[in-house]
Amino acid sequence: MSTNTEDTPDNPSPATFGKPWPEFNDGLTYRDLVRSPDSGLTLIDFYSIKHQSSAPLLGWLQRIENGQITVNGTVITDPKTVLRIGSELVYHRHPSKEPYAPHLLEVLFEDDHLIALNKPSGLQVLPGGQFQQRTVLTQLQWHMKNQESCPVPVHRLGRGTSGILLCAKTKLAKTKLAALFAEKTSQVVGNRKVNNEVNKVVKMSKIYRALVCGIINDDEIVIEEPIGTLKYPGVAKGLYVASSSGKPALSRVHVLKRDVKNNHTVVQVEIQSGRPHQIRIHLSFIGHPLLGDPLYVNGGIPKCCAPETVDETFAEDGGYKKPANPVPGDCGYYLHAHQLILCHPITNELCKITAPLPPVFLANESSESTNQE
Repeated sequence: MSTNTEDTPDNPSPATFGKPWPEFNDGLTYRDLVRSPDSGLTLIDFYSIKHQSSAPLLGWLQRIENGQITVNGTVITDPKTVLRIGSELVYHRHPSKEPYAPHLLEVLFEDDHLIALNKPSGLQVLPGGQFQQRTVLTQLQWHMKNQESCPVPVHRLGRGTSGILLCAKTKLAKTKLAALFAEKTSQVVGNRKVNNEVNKVVKMSKIYRALVCGIINDDEIVIEEPIGTLKYPGVAKGLYVASSSGKPALSRVHVLKRDVKNNHTVVQVEIQSGRPHQIRIHLSFIGHPLLGDPLYVNGGIPKCCAPETVDETFAEDGGYKKPANPVPGDCGYYLHAHQLILCHPITNELCKITAPLPPVFLANESSESTNQE
């Protein structure tokens, strides 16, 4: 089974769905259960320790005093309240305005088990940071509200990355797809010699299109730099970077166009592993960061890396203020998940899904460039 998005009589334009975002989100609730290790902690200690990535201590203090937290259904405004085992805590986040995000999604492929979407650049996949409602997941929930269960993304694309996002419609499909993604990444660990074709059966292939700074001289490059993390302001779990002590990662880069006049190159990248921000890191590691990338520079490291400091200032809702330095969710770069080939997790048929190229790539393909294919 092959699925493509080119307009032909047998393959019409994909369906599009999506509701405009309301001015304010609906507000959210977050639930916690006090377990034995946390018994005896005060309310402020519990939240400032267990959820320090959400807000600084003074931010949590404001939320408690504002009556945004209940214990066993009762609003508690005393931050020194001692917690007991089994108590249910609920933090109520007030409705708020979220930054701009596109809302329309194209359906590239759909059956009883899977749905593949064409995600626009600027739309986050799952809730996090400043985007709690304006996400792909929310649009799926709204679109599928009359169905028994909502499809869920089985992998992520960066907010600034466009293209194919695969979602599972059943628990079985989700389990099998998760195993397939994990298996693809694990193959890198056991097969560092990329020219040694240990497994000739293609179970999954992810191909991206990218626009990079500078002229890449080699027609093909294999990048195997490991990817690890380092402490970075505004990124609670650490920023992913090129690191010799990190986890194995493998990207195959193929040059499509060289635009000498504008000093950039259009490349196709197939990733063997799926480390976060892998393509951005690998291309910057070889000295050709994505054009417009606000974060990664030559060497696969961030443009700015101030020491980790304790910042007790907070935004209006008690959370952290938007970092002054660039963070991974910032947009501006050109990266598109163009093609996905995989064995269907239920039927075992071969699926080929293609997301149309955004205008910037079409323009570069038609420009006067040096083609090295």
